[in-house]
Amino acid sequence: MTPATRRARARRGEGELLRAEILEAAERLLIETGDQGAVSIRAIADAVGVTPPSIYLHFADKNKLLAAVCEVRFQHFDAFMTEATAGIEDPLEVLWARGRAYVRFGLDHPEQYRILFMTRPLTDVAPGELDRLPGLAAFGHLVDEVARCMDAGAIAAGDPFLVATSLWTAVHGITSLLIARPDFPWPDLDRLMAHLIDVHSRGLQGPAPAP
Repeated sequence: MTPATRRARARRGEGELLRAEILEAAERLLIETGDQGAVSIRAIADAVGVTPPSIYLHFADKNKLLAAVCEVRFQHFDAFMTEATAGIEDPLEVLWARGRAYVRFGLDHPEQYRILFMTRPLTDVAPGELDRLPGLAAFGHLVDEVARCMDAGAIAAGDPFLVATSLWTAVHGITSLLIARPDFPWPDLDRLMAHLIDVHSRGLQGPAPAP
């Protein structure tokens, strides 16, 4: 895009709109290239129709911009899983509905999933700043659902954080492998998820009482 065709200076109140356009352009370039290293501030500016300094008015550097892209996508990811549990009363069924929605989101948005879960973090988070960890809200909802299952007696009492982490590694493993190795002769996805749920359901209920 040449200087002559660049967009006019944003009017008062249009800053948030421009920020949203920057985020959309950055995500689109990430998906097209499949490589965050190949996405530059200049390329994003050209895609939006502004100059690079206009980008820096909203984001201090490229990593901050790409981290913001991931944060927006994490919000969509969390909302997608929450919607999948709407109207379900049984806490254990809510937990498994979240798991199925997790895998479906990854398969429906493979490039976004790669950015969120299969690349190195875009920003460093110090141990004392874990509340800034991208995607923490979505994981927190999983921990809450596990705790609800424990309170209801649907699974054995224990550490909700540990159980949630174990479940996350399971669904991430399936999702990432399905994305990375589409050539493998995978079982039907519904059967695969049913098997995973069955195995974890029995395991999380704890040992059977002694006769």
